[in-house]
Amino acid sequence: MASNADLTARREAATPRGVSVAYPVYAERAENAELWDVEGKRFVDFAGGIAVLNVGHRHPKVIAAVRDQLDKFTHTCFQVAPYEGYVELAERLNALAPFKGPAKTVFFTTGAEATENAVKISRAHTGRSAVIAFTGAFHGRTMLSMAMTGKTLPYKKKFGPMPNEIYHVPFPVAEHGVTVQDSLRAIEFLFRADVEPSRVACIIIEPVQGEGGFYAAPTELLVALRKLCDEHGIVLVADEVQTGFARTGRIFGIEHSGVEPDLVTVAKSLGGGFPISGVIGRAEIMDAADPGGIGGTYAGSPVSCAAALAVLDVIAEEKLLDRANAIGERIKARVAKVATRNDVVPVTAIRGPGAMIGFDIVKSRGGYEPDAEATKRVTAAAIDMGLILLSCGVFGNVIRVLVPLTVSDEVLDEGLGKLEAALAAAHQA
Repeated sequence: MASNADLTARREAATPRGVSVAYPVYAERAENAELWDVEGKRFVDFAGGIAVLNVGHRHPKVIAAVRDQLDKFTHTCFQVAPYEGYVELAERLNALAPFKGPAKTVFFTTGAEATENAVKISRAHTGRSAVIAFTGAFHGRTMLSMAMTGKTLPYKKKFGPMPNEIYHVPFPVAEHGVTVQDSLRAIEFLFRADVEPSRVACIIIEPVQGEGGFYAAPTELLVALRKLCDEHGIVLVADEVQTGFARTGRIFGIEHSGVEPDLVTVAKSLGGGFPISGVIGRAEIMDAADPGGIGGTYAGSPVSCAAALAVLDVIAEEKLLDRANAIGERIKARVAKVATRNDVVPVTAIRGPGAMIGFDIVKSRGGYEPDAEATKRVTAAAIDMGLILLSCGVFGNVIRVLVPLTVSDEVLDEGLGKLEAALAAAHQA
């Protein structure tokens, strides 16, 4: 059996360095919120494949649905020979859409495809071309989605020039000194200086920023954006790729605000580990593209559709909306208690709806100077202790927790114990 070191050497020889990995830990098997590497070491998984595994690794209901589909067929291309699973999944998501009125859904394979197609649909509907996004946002790594992403490193370096008519305004984060009024004023300046509102096709925003640092979009901002979009005929797009499917304690993160978007992009946890994404939208907007204008060879794979239908069943049957809120409160309470200690790295700004929890590592208690190096020490100590833990944020100082919502209390507490130990170890280093 290959070791982690052997596989790292092979990876470095066979794959480009642009595909980075967080840790040299090669998975052998996984169940629910636990993972074992090729050397037999066990890890508690607080990353969930970056928010893909809300129902955990290999949920029995998902695996059973996939096996059943494998015995029927694996691919036809929906645009050639359609199948019921695609239609049924669209119907299920239309019924869950976070807005009133008729909805329609189209499927793709990746989150980046979803955000790009949201722009395509918005442009077809409005006859306009410009897009407004936010600093700190992450919308994907393809050219258009990368252009919308509001973070240069590592996503944009060496890949310019970016597609044109993509504009960014500051995302409001109190710790960064940016208010909602600052964000709205920046849009006003944008309309005066660079692009008139009648040329803007859509505004895209994450209800809770993912890579940007797990900062929630204030309800005040979302209400103002809805009003702005209504006034100028702009499509409001909620990027729910990371926030969707019970992670925040609601099916969709934007539901916390009461604001209704026009389009919703989905991916990640929809497939329970199988690749699928989509755009859910108001029917009159979704029908703007001509036949053949949207779709893809693997879009809405029958295997992934089967998995996604099972995921929706699991969320309902296991009451994962309530479970997300319970998990989140448990995590925040534990981290808040740890933050009072003097023998751990300074922790502040513990936050997050549901079980989408983040907190900042800073250089001094009571202050807010980001400490990216200490954050790296925390994640490095965690992996040594058997905890898969990720960081994020525009300053690289945010610890994020994306543990599967199906985690047992026992494994959750074990992981929190390892997190606490990692925060202490990083302080001593």
